[in-house]
Amino acid sequence: MLKKFQEALDKRKEVGILRMLKPKLNGIDFYSNDYLGLAGNEELQAQLLLKVQENPTLLSGSSGSRLISGNSNIVDETEKYIAEQHQYPAALLFSSGYNANLALFSTLPDRHDTIIVDEQIHRSVQDACRMSHAKKLKFRHNDPEDLESILKKQTGPCYVAIESLYSMDGDLAPLQEIAALAKKYNAALIVDEAHAFGVFGYGLIEKYDLHHDVFAAVITYGKALGAHGAAILCDETVKSYLVNFASPFIYTTAAQDFLWTAIQTGYEFLKQKPELSEKLNQNISIFRNQNIDTPSSELSPIQAVLIPDNQQLKNLQKTLSDHDFLTYAVYSPTVKTGTERLRICLHSFNTEEDIVELTRIIKEFI
Repeated sequence: MLKKFQEALDKRKEVGILRMLKPKLNGIDFYSNDYLGLAGNEELQAQLLLKVQENPTLLSGSSGSRLISGNSNIVDETEKYIAEQHQYPAALLFSSGYNANLALFSTLPDRHDTIIVDEQIHRSVQDACRMSHAKKLKFRHNDPEDLESILKKQTGPCYVAIESLYSMDGDLAPLQEIAALAKKYNAALIVDEAHAFGVFGYGLIEKYDLHHDVFAAVITYGKALGAHGAAILCDETVKSYLVNFASPFIYTTAAQDFLWTAIQTGYEFLKQKPELSEKLNQNISIFRNQNIDTPSSELSPIQAVLIPDNQQLKNLQKTLSDHDFLTYAVYSPTVKTGTERLRICLHSFNTEEDIVELTRIIKEFI
């Protein structure tokens, strides 16, 4: 048995795509999802520390799942707060966005339903669909016409799954068009706002006032909020159904109350600091003004630079690393051959000088 596993690892190592855990590096951050710098914000940390000093029990273990001993007034209050902020009837908290998507797509659709996903939907949704008894279909990335051609052929209930901001290409979904299609064909639209939350206010659903057209949304807190966990925004009936039937919720030990407190404190901090998203937008504009060819949106903090060769991509990343720039390279077969890319993440704390120097080095390889 071990021989089979080792052979698979050796093959990956041979082609240079073996994944390995590494110590966290020191350098200029152009690779994390900490878009607003909240993960290390000292002012936010001081607020959280004060809350812990006032109530040390926030650090206590939950001792069980929320259906046994892990529920608390704090998590209930946080869910109500989140629902109000996003103008949804209810919210249900999870320890991660991955678990939230597993819960949604493995639980709501049944064997009589169809899940239609954007071909670039996150792996958590793909895995959840494997757990579901529903039929799964894909439509071409960000292509409403292809989605409509699929919807036309369906005879039973359908779910449509998209992200509002995609993490590999850094492009935005045509959310308004897709929402209109879902409404036209009576499909339930589910939107993952993981990378849009905090960057575009509370996300693109709020930006376009689509609360009544989006059946459920996933908001994650490990990116722009600099915390951890996720919430599903939905109707009260959907929340109750998930509490009763979603295995990832039922059988997971609840997080400490500190996590829920950190999330609500993060929301409040975002309101206090609108300048953080303003600075992020300025830095995105600075990057775009360097005329780097990219498929990414001009509004996105994720900027993909296509380097269609694994070795060339490795050489570029090493050169950037030698200049203390931390970036993330995505190789085939993680992405299609010919679409290998350097994934640049921009932040509110990056300087103009660093952005310009980063792009200068990239231009030497493209």
